[in-house]
Formats: sequence, C-alpha cells, structure tokens
Amino acid sequence: MQIAFLVAPEGVEQVELTDPWQAVKDAGDTPVLVSTEPGEIQAFHHLDKADTFPVDRTVADASAGDYGGLVLPGGVANPDFLRMDEKAVAFVRDFFEAGKPVASICHGPWTLVEADVVRGRTLTSWPSLRTDIRNAGGEWVDEQVKVCSARPATLITSRKPDDLKAFCDAFTAEFAKVSGG
Repeated sequence: MQIAFLVAPEGVEQVELTDPWQAVKDAGDTPVLVSTEPGEIQAFHHLDKADTFPVDRTVADASAGDYGGLVLPGGVANPDFLRMDEKAVAFVRDFFEAGKPVASICHGPWTLVEADVVRGRTLTSWPSLRTDIRNAGGEWVDEQVKVCSARPATLITSRKPDDLKAFCDAFTAEFAKVSGG
C-alpha cells in the first residue's frame, strides 16, 4: 500500500519525516513524498537546514485515491506553507472525504485546520496550536498520541519529536487496518 507524505518545498522537521517514513517501510508499505513543487524538499533540524529529499509526485498530480493513508509531518514553516496552497489543502480534505486515515504530528494540524476537518474531533499537537484547533471546532488534548476514530476518517495526532515512537506505532497500526494487515 502506498502512503502519501505531504510536505512543502521547505520547512519540514526532518526527524518528523524520516522516522515515520521508516516506520511505513518497516510495516511493508511504500512511502511517497508529495509536495507542492517538483524537485527536492529542504528539511530542517529546528531552525537549521538539514538534508534534502527528492519529491516523488506533486500535489497537482496526486489523488487521495492512490494512497491508503496520509502523513503530515510538522516543522513550523512546513504546514504554514501547505495551508496557503489550495491544492495541498484539497488533497488533505480528500483523504477525510474518502474515509482514509490521516496522521499528523507537531505543527502538522495547521493544515488540518485550514482543510476544515478538525470540527468535532479530539486531537493533539504542538501546544501553540491549541487555540487554533479549538477555534476550528476541535478538542485539543495534551497527550503523547491521540487516535480519533470519528467518521468518516481516523485521525492520529502527536505533539512533538519526543513522541515519535508512540506516533509511529499508533499510525502504522491504524493504516494496517486499511490494508487488512
């Protein structure tokens, strides 16, 4: 099963991309890097430039129907860029409308807020997003990982890099339900 990782051309927190990416591979699935522009994305380690990664598909050429799930890594700039791109926001919304699981960590839920998919859901994030999530109709909790099974799609969220192990374990278990694993 292919799993989409949606990231902006720059600003993703590298460990929030690479650890979930490896977890998807370890689960026997295929991670696919989707971005708003072709070429490479620039990852960051906090505010410092880290590695670059090749884009597999642009969001303009991708469809939620091609994937079993979606991962939204954080980083402060990454979701801020994504929520300003209409195609990226629509791509996220399409996963919810299709009933496919979505996993988001740290600042990633900013894109969820923009896609108007947090209303009536319970989720966690980096603490500074608490007010944004509440204003968008969601309930924010301070937990290592939160799985919200509200229909039509399961949402798995986590707070920060320190929570990556629990986040990866939770979302790979939910994604396995899609593939029947």
